[in-house]
Amino acid sequence: MGSSPDEAKTSENTSSKPPGIRFIEHTRTSAVTFKTYQVTVLAITFLAYACYHATRKTPSIVKNALIPEAPALNSILVGSPPLPQKPFLRWNNDRHISNLTADNGWAPFNGSDGTTILGQIDLAFLSFYSFGMYFAGHLGDQLDLRLFLTVGMLGTGLSTFLFGFGYWLNIHSFYYFLTIQMLAGLFQSTGWPSVVAVVGNWFGKKKRGLIMGLWNAHTSIGNILGSLIASALLEYGWGWSFAVPALMISFMGLVVFLLLPVRPESVGADQDHHELMSHDKSNAEVVEPLLCSGSTIVKENAVGFIAAWKIPGVASYAMCLFFSKLVAYTFLYWLPFYISCTAIDGKYLSDEAAGNLSTLFDVGGVLGGILAGHISDRLDARAITAASFVYCSIPALYLYRCYGETSLFLNVALMLITGVFVNGPYALITTAVATDLGTHMSLNGNSRALATVTAIIDGTGSVGAAIGPLVTGYISAKSWNAVFTMLMAAALVAGLLLTRLVLAEIASKMNLTRSQANSPIRPSTALEI
Repeated sequence: MGSSPDEAKTSENTSSKPPGIRFIEHTRTSAVTFKTYQVTVLAITFLAYACYHATRKTPSIVKNALIPEAPALNSILVGSPPLPQKPFLRWNNDRHISNLTADNGWAPFNGSDGTTILGQIDLAFLSFYSFGMYFAGHLGDQLDLRLFLTVGMLGTGLSTFLFGFGYWLNIHSFYYFLTIQMLAGLFQSTGWPSVVAVVGNWFGKKKRGLIMGLWNAHTSIGNILGSLIASALLEYGWGWSFAVPALMISFMGLVVFLLLPVRPESVGADQDHHELMSHDKSNAEVVEPLLCSGSTIVKENAVGFIAAWKIPGVASYAMCLFFSKLVAYTFLYWLPFYISCTAIDGKYLSDEAAGNLSTLFDVGGVLGGILAGHISDRLDARAITAASFVYCSIPALYLYRCYGETSLFLNVALMLITGVFVNGPYALITTAVATDLGTHMSLNGNSRALATVTAIIDGTGSVGAAIGPLVTGYISAKSWNAVFTMLMAAALVAGLLLTRLVLAEIASKMNLTRSQANSPIRPSTALEI
């Protein structure tokens, strides 16, 4: 005798429940509330992606230990005397350094082409990350996101540890490090489309920009955490700078496997949601999931790759993110190195101090993501907000390059401002905008597109993220002025790519204003009636 739809639904929900939640339900006398699940989802996905970025930030900190000497910076003003050369690996005399790295860097990165080789390593990681992102999004819309994310996090932990293992095994093969970074890129590509899709399953449309802006702080928090950990462990050997973040993300991968509920119906929370909605309909927009499911589960087909590209706005935002991420990831991978070889107020900072100082860029990024999300919510204008931030980043980049070395205070202030305007649109596009487009009206309510759309946008941005650090590796040895010129040009192109969407938003608001002005019933008249 066949099972009823309710029994089939119950069986499916039970089989997809995380084992940790099953245990919690078994030990509790009362049911877990919908809001508790929402908090759990936010916390776990926040920590999970922070760990992804902590492992991603480590190579930029370790660069200073792998390259024995940074090239002298070009003078800003033509004809002015050049800046003093960075001392040859400014190690303290009383610090114990392995004879494998002291004063000589680490082969194969310690030659005259060290920055170029590191740029190629960065390119390998980001190319495979971008390549994997397109497939990861489509797979994420078809597989269990909890298991998919778990595999990605454990694989990322393994590849990160293997890179650091080269320190203890005295490995100096370029192809070893290249291969490890290729694998790391593939495993890391599972993270972003998965966490965005899970959050999209649980949270509503009201104040989406602000909520996503706050949640997206995990990117900067992960960068800060990775910088501080890697910098603190450098003196014990650069291998430890990889090993500890590897253990962190592996641990969080187990937490994801045990506790992450992918969608409300997978844990039987849709009934709690229904009761909450009927109790207080005034809060409907706050708690209603982006991808609502009814009382019965309807089989949906995942949206195809080409069809997802055709969703209005996807291509424009994807190409904008290409150039925005080029700027952001150049800072992610090269800012600590740039600071360490820049004389700030006539003094060089230690590698550890340079790594710690670079975290202020990510502090600005946290503020920028929250600010961009809040402004876009208030204006109901994603494109206008993103374009405004991108254009403001151009003078911020110029001022940081020209005056950042004047004093430590000015360096900190300008770095914070640059972080706000560089990371603000990057955070907005990869979260709120991607979620908007992944639930676009043209999809007719199909919930199987969010991970694919997120992967398309972030995957295209990651191509730019691969190009920026690579080109920087080549040209920084000759001119940091050229690097910043490239970054400003990329920011300009990113803003121009949003022009059509900005004009459409302006026209829409003007039409709305006219229709309100021409309305036969004024608001005051309506109140009087």
